[in-house]
Amino acid sequence: MTDSKYFTTTKKGEIFELKAELNSDKKEKKKEAVKKVIASMTVGKDVSALFPDVVNCMQTDNLELKKLVYLYLMNYAKSQPDMAIMAVNTFVKDCEDPNPLIRALAVRTMGCIRVDKITEYLCEPLRKCLKDEDPYVRKTAAVCVAKLHDINAQLVEDQGFLDTLKDLISDSNPMVVANAVAALSEIAESHPSSNLLDLNPQSINKLLTALNECTEWGQIFILDCLANYTPKDDREAQSICERVTPRLSHANSAVVLSAVKVLMKFMEMLSKDLDYYGTLLKKLAPPLVTLLSAEPELQYVALRNINLIVQKRPEILKHEMKVFFVKYNDPIYVKLEKLDIMIRLASQANIAQVLAELKEYATEVDVDFVRKAVRAIGRCAIKVEQSAERCVSTLLDLIQTKVNYVVQEAIVVIKDIFRKYPNKYESVIATLCENLDSLDEPEARAAMIWIVGEYAERIDNADELLESFLEGFHDESTQVQLQLLTAIVKLFLKKPTETQELVQQVLSLATQDSDNPDLRDRGYIYWRLLSTDPVAAKEVVLAEKPLISEETDLIEPTLLDELICYIGTLASVYHKPPSAFVEGGRGVVHKSLPPRTASNESVESPETAPAGAPSNEQPDVIPTQGDLLGDLLNLDLGPPVSGPPLATSSVQMGAVDLLGGGLDSLIGGPNFVAPPAAAVPANLGAPMGSGLSDLFDLTSGVGTLSGSYVAPKAVWLPAMKAKGLEISGTFTRQVGSISMDLQLTNKALQVMTDFAIQFNRNSFGLAPAAPLQVHAPLSPNQSVEISLPLNTVGSVMKMEPLNNLQVAVKNNIDVFYFSTLYPLHILFVEDGKMDRQMFLATWKDIPNENEAQFQIRDCPLNAEAVSSRLQSSNIFTVAKRNVEGQDMLYQSLKLTNGIWVLAELRIQPGNPNFTDLELSLKCRAPEVSQHVYQAYETILKN
Repeated sequence: MTDSKYFTTTKKGEIFELKAELNSDKKEKKKEAVKKVIASMTVGKDVSALFPDVVNCMQTDNLELKKLVYLYLMNYAKSQPDMAIMAVNTFVKDCEDPNPLIRALAVRTMGCIRVDKITEYLCEPLRKCLKDEDPYVRKTAAVCVAKLHDINAQLVEDQGFLDTLKDLISDSNPMVVANAVAALSEIAESHPSSNLLDLNPQSINKLLTALNECTEWGQIFILDCLANYTPKDDREAQSICERVTPRLSHANSAVVLSAVKVLMKFMEMLSKDLDYYGTLLKKLAPPLVTLLSAEPELQYVALRNINLIVQKRPEILKHEMKVFFVKYNDPIYVKLEKLDIMIRLASQANIAQVLAELKEYATEVDVDFVRKAVRAIGRCAIKVEQSAERCVSTLLDLIQTKVNYVVQEAIVVIKDIFRKYPNKYESVIATLCENLDSLDEPEARAAMIWIVGEYAERIDNADELLESFLEGFHDESTQVQLQLLTAIVKLFLKKPTETQELVQQVLSLATQDSDNPDLRDRGYIYWRLLSTDPVAAKEVVLAEKPLISEETDLIEPTLLDELICYIGTLASVYHKPPSAFVEGGRGVVHKSLPPRTASNESVESPETAPAGAPSNEQPDVIPTQGDLLGDLLNLDLGPPVSGPPLATSSVQMGAVDLLGGGLDSLIGGPNFVAPPAAAVPANLGAPMGSGLSDLFDLTSGVGTLSGSYVAPKAVWLPAMKAKGLEISGTFTRQVGSISMDLQLTNKALQVMTDFAIQFNRNSFGLAPAAPLQVHAPLSPNQSVEISLPLNTVGSVMKMEPLNNLQVAVKNNIDVFYFSTLYPLHILFVEDGKMDRQMFLATWKDIPNENEAQFQIRDCPLNAEAVSSRLQSSNIFTVAKRNVEGQDMLYQSLKLTNGIWVLAELRIQPGNPNFTDLELSLKCRAPEVSQHVYQAYETILKN
């Protein structure tokens, strides 16, 4: 019968029976009993009551029984530290057992018992095992040092274990060397400043010798350690590369990737003129190609790593294009990754092959893949100029298929081809215009509108085409509205006589009927430009655009260098440095490639640079559809803004430059000079009286500080769930400090003492700033009120929902757990008022898709009271204006973690006593918006 029988019993009184069996004189009965205990423990039953009886079974020669007892010990030592000390003697004895398996088992278990009290007793046995004659015991002891260091680092350093570990790097047994390296690397990661792995040519030589005889995971530890070493010159780098190269033919893909990482790193130090450099390039290709014959999940990891390698050294795989051709049964994630690498490897030599393949993909059934394939054809046209004509004709063939999503993708990429090769392929515009009616995706509509506006002089009915889009203007997405506004202004500047009504109509729709601030602002800028100086408008709007570059999705060079140092790790799959996804600072060290040595620096002329090597010139980037100021950036329309310099560290200030003389000139401020009447074309008087004149009139509406809103206390932990302890509470913020106001009520029949509180990690790092002070014992039916100060320097972890707080409260009876939601306004800081121009620039800089809109109905306050009430909770009014009887407040607030939230509050007067509010929020972390809205509603309605 198998061991499964141990998991089927659910008898009552089991613990008592087991106790008797564990104390039996018969060895077999004992072993059976321990197996039953382990089975109960495995399915989650609490068998900690049997601790002393199980520990008594340790005194045995039977290896199987000993392993079971040690397994039990590891599990329960933490909850029974006082009992666990009973086992120490046995450990000490077992560490001197003649059987090396038992010695190793004892030392391994010692490392897994994470109890502070016991660690000091384990130092002596561990010291003996580190110097044991048997390599199996030594290699186990090496790993135990790393585990012990995690529990008590100071103890390990004081006992000199780190020096012993360093000595083990010179051990005669390769597995001991590998485990010593693994342990030292682990310790070094948690202490980046300590120079534990002090590698020199002698120790590197020992590691390379051990490399050939280790197990595969031992090889990975040694290779990762080698990757952190910087050779003193190119000769040493070459010698290491020669000895690591045989690892490329290993069967384990992790060993291959670790070897590739070492070679990619040390190649930086080799001169490209060396014969060996060329040989190494050739040797690197086959193992990478072999990785692609593994199962899909491994292929994906390999492809993500190859993507980095191809960006750094495309010459490695330039002849291997065919292995990246997509197979019919590849999962979608593998297909998309292969497609990306195909584009990176595309060159004049293989473009015909690539295009034929891409055209085939565009007829597949998987919509996402087809879209990406059509985009890829466009990227090929932009990357390999000689193929542009063939790409355009391929795209036209695809448009003729009339498959809706293919047509739309084709139009998006043709727009980019027009940007790259102006006045070359405009003959295809007629074909594009035939497909106007089938476009229903915002990006495709925006691309088509751009084409019509850009080439309006060549399209006879351009005004009709744009007018057809204008009919449903308010139903269009923001990017289409912005593109349509710009296209009609371009059309007006090219054909002023026929399109005056059209431009009048779109400017009015954009400025007077729209809620979107980006659209309104662009409308006002165009309106002012056209009404003041049409010649300047022509120079601005119809200015020549910079050509776009082929590679807009290359990883930034310094980040790429860092990621190359992380090949074969999660960072190389995410394409992000570890600091971006590893919580806390532990183990995150920024790595970089070694500098080229002086002996191989050769001056490369631009002509001799290898294909695909990043040049020093920064490529012009294709403005994405979200780049709302794409055609207006970096243009000064007037004198520079006077006043103190703005902090522009994180905000693109191109948007502010657009206003030239600051907002004064836009809204008729004190320095505003009206344009001469002759400069205003007929029917184009700028709507200066439409409320902009007091856009930043802040003379009213600033409230006095009266303290942030505090919600009434709610019951967070009912007495029936906490053995008679009832906890009610609320959160407050006063003069910059946050506190949790608690009421503890004892509804039990016994006195409560020894209170303590702890928070789980949460979204904003809230943590108690002081212990929970309950000065006197809490008698039955007695309540006590406590204000617990909080800070925001605790550990951070994103919660669901964002403002969820999990709390543990302990007293002399038990530990109780509850969770509560804190209102976000307790995190609004006092310096959350943003400078006006900064506000305007930041609003434009945050993408439109980050904007969220909310309604607050039946608010009993007018505009001044709203502004005052919000300011008392640190929501500051930056600007205020009145448009057609509606008050508009522009507000800013800042959270404790430095996130800014910008708001536009439109106050619509309803009946005399209640008003409806429309709230638009913009923030770089959009998940915060919903909770900020709830804060607004709570503050304004209470």
